[in-house]
Amino acid sequence: MTKKDIDIDEISELIALSSDKEQIKGYLKSLLTPSEVKGIALRWEIFKGLYEGKTQRTVAKELGASLCNVTRGARELKQVDSAVRKFLKKYFEK
Repeated sequence: MTKKDIDIDEISELIALSSDKEQIKGYLKSLLTPSEVKGIALRWEIFKGLYEGKTQRTVAKELGASLCNVTRGARELKQVDSAVRKFLKKYFEK
């Protein structure tokens, strides 16, 4: 395991310990730059659009995202063990 893996594990564990949405939001905003927050939010919107069945071109156009980024999201959702797809399923079932 590399140091990079350990850091991600610790961050994941920290987020999992809290059920307070505002606390997690504050932590992420402290940890990330404003452009990183914007980038993560854009990726989430890309994933949601693709999960809802929109075409890659439609998602790219609606969000002003590059087709390359949307294609990357589509590849992630096609993976059998996609963690993002599992999160999206939970999100849309709520």
